[in-house]
Amino acid sequence: MSNGPRRLKEFLDRGMFAVTVEYNPPKGTNVSALLDNARSLLGRVHAVNVTDNTAAVMRVGSLPVCRLLYEMGHDPVMQITCRDRNRLAIQSDLLGAHILGIRNILCLTGDYPTVGDHKDAKPVYDLDSVQIMQLIQGLNNGRDLAGNKLDGATDFMIGAAVTPEADPAGPMLVKFETKVNAGAQFFQTQAIYHPERFGSFMQTVRKCKVKVLAGILLLRSAKMAEFITANIPGIAVPDELIAELRAAGPKHELDAGIEIAVRTIKAVRPHCDGVHIMAIKAVDRLPEILKKAELG
Repeated sequence: MSNGPRRLKEFLDRGMFAVTVEYNPPKGTNVSALLDNARSLLGRVHAVNVTDNTAAVMRVGSLPVCRLLYEMGHDPVMQITCRDRNRLAIQSDLLGAHILGIRNILCLTGDYPTVGDHKDAKPVYDLDSVQIMQLIQGLNNGRDLAGNKLDGATDFMIGAAVTPEADPAGPMLVKFETKVNAGAQFFQTQAIYHPERFGSFMQTVRKCKVKVLAGILLLRSAKMAEFITANIPGIAVPDELIAELRAAGPKHELDAGIEIAVRTIKAVRPHCDGVHIMAIKAVDRLPEILKKAELG
């Protein structure tokens, strides 16, 4: 089995500024729009991240979409949450992902089913995200979680999530260090809207020698910005940005959101190892964001 592209690890190892983007797989079997968009980004991003039933909404799994992106020439990042699988299924899926050429895994706890579209789903949470990282370290060393020897080890780069703008910061920093100790090699952050606060977070965690990609969430409207602030812990869109979106008017709110994203990318760039751009429901604007932010 070919190792395929390993652009993300190579770029991060060389200390170069990495750019990753995120896709939500479709709710259904039609992946043509996603693949068309991904084709337009070939050679312009270092990895493509595929969510795993994000917000507990049922969609196509991360693994098959990651494989299609791999075949296209992208370096995929497979997300895996603890919500839907026990330790048997998680390990089985990870071994399958490795066989299919996937080498980057982002470990997440996963939103509770009641926030999603199958509210009666039974959550699993057999392991948490830190335990999945420890599990992957074991697989990389040729052993499963029960200590049994594998016929062929994995070679995954382990990713984790962090919320730099959490207030208070103390518990978040403790969790960050716990994830580093569990084997995390790179972090994707929650959306950044206060670059100066992110800069001080980076100064604090630089001693950990892990790579940090700043999360850039594209705001499509003032309404979206208000919803995020009200409902997502650790994220607060500043009032002046909400006012900027509202002032742009309904026809131009998304354009204003793109300008905000580009400004934020330029502001965080001196502090971190790369950016992770989340353009939910507006992935067709990703090429424009990359160009305006001078990323490719």
